[in-house]
Amino acid sequence: MMRPLARRPFFGDLRFIIGLVLVVVSVVGVWLLVASSRQTVPVLQATRTVLPGETITSADLQVIEVGLGALTDAYLGPQDLDPGAVATRTLPKGELVPASAIGDEAEVRTTTVVVSSTTIPAGLAPGAVVELWHAPPVEDGRSFDKPRVLVGDAIIAHVAEADGMLSQSRTDVELVIDRADVADVLAAITGGSAISIVPGGAGS
Repeated sequence: MMRPLARRPFFGDLRFIIGLVLVVVSVVGVWLLVASSRQTVPVLQATRTVLPGETITSADLQVIEVGLGALTDAYLGPQDLDPGAVATRTLPKGELVPASAIGDEAEVRTTTVVVSSTTIPAGLAPGAVVELWHAPPVEDGRSFDKPRVLVGDAIIAHVAEADGMLSQSRTDVELVIDRADVADVLAAITGGSAISIVPGGAGS
């Protein structure tokens, strides 16, 4: 006499179905991830170093296709550049333009000043972060007090070309500084301080 076949427990079948569903979900998830990574979108890239406060135009940018996935909204597309937009921080040449680095003129808290420095590090280029030091003159006018930091995070905008004998001892440098530091810098200049520029962090 044949013995009846034993039925598989219901929970055993349920575990099999759940396992199958998890495998399918995993495969679909990987496929979607790979597919999204292959999709590219047009974004803006700086073709030169743009300094804080500078107005950005199409001449400063180029459009490139990149795969950003979920980060697409964090970067500026060609359609997102408004007329009169300015950089709120330094944008090095070749950087993709983050939406957070662009604003209007009212948001910019920096300005430029020109200082004559007796010490200029070699190889400074626009966008380099430097420290501005000054040594105030002492009362007799023949020497200077101990140097101290005047601005800790200035940005090089332009270094004047040397021209003539007098330029060998002093060089004019245009710096981007916070508006809150302008009064101190102008006071140091008019007060006859000896001003020096050092690479950022070198004097700390």
